[in-house]
Amino acid sequence: MEALLLGIYSFFVWLIFFKFKWLPWNNATMVIVITIPIVGLTALILCLNVYAPSSAEVRVMKYVVNVIPQVKGKVIEVPVEPNRPVKKGAVLFRIDPTPYELQVKTLEAQLVNAQGGSAKMGKELEGAVSRTAALRANLALARKRVTENKELVATGAGDRFALEQAEATLQQLESDLASAVANEGQVRAMINATVGEDQAEVAQIRAQLENAKWELEQTTVYAPADGYAINVQLRPGAMTVAFPMNPVITFVENEYQVFALFKQNELHAIEPGNEAEFTLDTSPGTVFKAKVDSIVWAQAQGQVLPGLQLPNLATMMNQQPGPFAVKFTVDPKQAGIFFPAGAVGHGAVYTNHAAMIHILRKIILRVGAKLDWLVLKLH
Repeated sequence: MEALLLGIYSFFVWLIFFKFKWLPWNNATMVIVITIPIVGLTALILCLNVYAPSSAEVRVMKYVVNVIPQVKGKVIEVPVEPNRPVKKGAVLFRIDPTPYELQVKTLEAQLVNAQGGSAKMGKELEGAVSRTAALRANLALARKRVTENKELVATGAGDRFALEQAEATLQQLESDLASAVANEGQVRAMINATVGEDQAEVAQIRAQLENAKWELEQTTVYAPADGYAINVQLRPGAMTVAFPMNPVITFVENEYQVFALFKQNELHAIEPGNEAEFTLDTSPGTVFKAKVDSIVWAQAQGQVLPGLQLPNLATMMNQQPGPFAVKFTVDPKQAGIFFPAGAVGHGAVYTNHAAMIHILRKIILRVGAKLDWLVLKLH
């Protein structure tokens, strides 16, 4: 852009001083002609860098999901193709579900038995209550007989052997009643041990069954979002395990973020909502419209890491000051364009000040976009 302005300026100088000779070409006019572009271009560039700052570090970032299976087993199918578009919910791979299906069937049978046992336990409680009631009635009758025999023996009309037999019967009935009461209490305790509406045993088996069904569902792994799978080294017959440090597929989502890095003294005029534009080397000649979403007011140089030693602030202070990132929101009309993860380019922000010179930054950006068509290498 500077060269273009100098060329236009030189053309007018040629017309005024050499073509039409409207002004004389002497030492004074020569100094003026040379001074004007130097001062003018310097002031223009300084104003552009403040009110329409540019960045040579624009980068596209995307979310990456390391796909890790939740269950172990043998892989039986990998229908996903590497580096091909994948819709959310598409099958990435399948693990042999046989052992998990068998576990579900086993627990379903155990649940039926436990539920049947719960009904049987209710009948046992009814029987225990009836037995306790019968023993209480017999015990009352036995006590009455002991009392009657004691009275007869005291008057000399009774048989002592009959009294001893009645007392033995009373002791036996008391022992039987204690056992019956304990058995009834045990049955009641088992029935009253519930989790929610289920008995404890039924609830435990039901929870195991739900977990087994969940594990069965995890034998089929689906795409977490729209995107594409890379580094697909998984093959049918391979064994997988649920280990966090061993992802089997790297999935790159289509959702992206665009960031531009600016020097720290370029940020004071930038505000959220400012108009912005950027280019990418992967799309030569295209200028993308955007808005400033936010400024990321943080960077690694502003963090002191915990450690065994005191932080060496002198070393941190001597580092080259790092830039701050400005997040762009791409214009909805261009948001559907495919942006590769890691694509780089140039960008500019047009602040709310000095709008008359923004056109110069836009021209510079568009000229640079056209130059991206040039592949400058010697082979």
